[in-house]
Order: sequence, then C-alpha cells, then structure tokens
Amino acid sequence: MANLTLVYGMRLLPADEIAAVGDAPVTLNNGNEAHVTMHVLEGSREQIEAQLRMSIDAFFDFYPEI
Repeated sequence: MANLTLVYGMRLLPADEIAAVGDAPVTLNNGNEAHVTMHVLEGSREQIEAQLRMSIDAFFDFYPEI
C-alpha cells in the first residue's frame, strides 16, 4: 500500500462566535482540487477530546484495509 497523508486542522473558538463552517480546499499535484469536510465539536475540553477520539476511530472504520 502507498504511503498516505491525513489532512486535518484544529482551532478552538468561542462556541457562540461560529456562524458557518465550510469545506477546506486541497490542491493535488495533478492540478485537481479535493475538499476536506470540516467538523465541529463543542463542549468542555474533556467532551471535545472524547468526541475527537470517537470521530478518529469512526473515520478509520471506513478504511478497514489500512
């Protein structure tokens, strides 16, 4: 299997200041563009960490061959 790259970003902002979250563009070497779906997790630090762990586990469940 080829090497893979996981693309992600994180930033903490006050929950009541978020108006919208869109896709993030990724430019590929061949000139095509892909999009990364952005996810929003809210709560206390502990709640956000727990949700993030579950989200990562679920993400890799989509790719059992990895």
